Amino acid sequence: MRSRTPDRLCAEAVDLARTAAEETALPGAVGEHIGAVADADRVVTHLFACNEPGYRGWRWAVTVARASRAKVVTLDESVLLPGPDALLAPEWVPWSERLRPGDMGPGDLLPTEAEDLRLEPGYSGEDVPPPNSVVAEGMAADVADSEEADVVPGSPAAQPAPARGGIADVAEELGMRRARVLSRYGLHAAADRWEEAYGAKTPMAQAAPATCMTCGFLSPLTGSLRQAFGVCANEFSPADGRVVSLAYGCGAHSEAAVMPAPPRPAPPVVDETVVEPLSLRPEEGGSVSETAPAEELGHS
Repeated sequence: MRSRTPDRLCAEAVDLARTAAEETALPGAVGEHIGAVADADRVVTHLFACNEPGYRGWRWAVTVARASRAKVVTLDESVLLPGPDALLAPEWVPWSERLRPGDMGPGDLLPTEAEDLRLEPGYSGEDVPPPNSVVAEGMAADVADSEEADVVPGSPAAQPAPARGGIADVAEELGMRRARVLSRYGLHAAADRWEEAYGAKTPMAQAAPATCMTCGFLSPLTGSLRQAFGVCANEFSPADGRVVSLAYGCGAHSEAAVMPAPPRPAPPVVDETVVEPLSLRPEEGGSVSETAPAEELGHS
């Protein structure tokens, strides 16, 4: 049970505590005595002001103690600790949480995790069965059976055949049902501006490990501009929300550097948590234990 009142002998050992603090600190770094705090019965910590530049509000803490019924006070430890108004370094934050949009520069790489929630597997065509395979023939048969099956009136399958669309319907689907649309000159002028701002000749693209064409964060444009441009959707990229050339690139490329999984630590070679018994006496029968140290065996 911690005593609220500091032990008298330990509380009076200010000179002993100051000497220990001065041996630990630099010359002149130990200031005035602030006070004494009772840590336990006959255990007291003396606090001294720290005069070192850069350690404002820190205190030298020297703990002294004495045994029960003893009148000699001994030194326990001396350490520099922050006080309630101490100047402390900001809490450490991992780099992945410190990074903010706009922090990346030319040549910087931003690793992405293998299971990044912002990315998903793209279409590669590997899951499409060959035309003459058994799977493809079975799929074709299923489609034929569904077309020949009887349709119950009122079911979702009983839908009227779509009517042939007119010119206005086709224009609306293509996004051209407007009073005016971009001309060829307007398209080229916009492409020149975008290429100059986020194109292949920019310093960021010159130092990038890959182009936006292969980046998972690229959202292609529609129309003829999709052949050369897209929109960046990576919040950490300097081009986030911008129209970028497919030849542009930055260090936030989705496949530039995949963050490896943390390695699993190897099992300890020496288990220090287990107590191994060691026999120091001869075993029954007159033989000497093999685990006894050499100095206990003697020499003939």
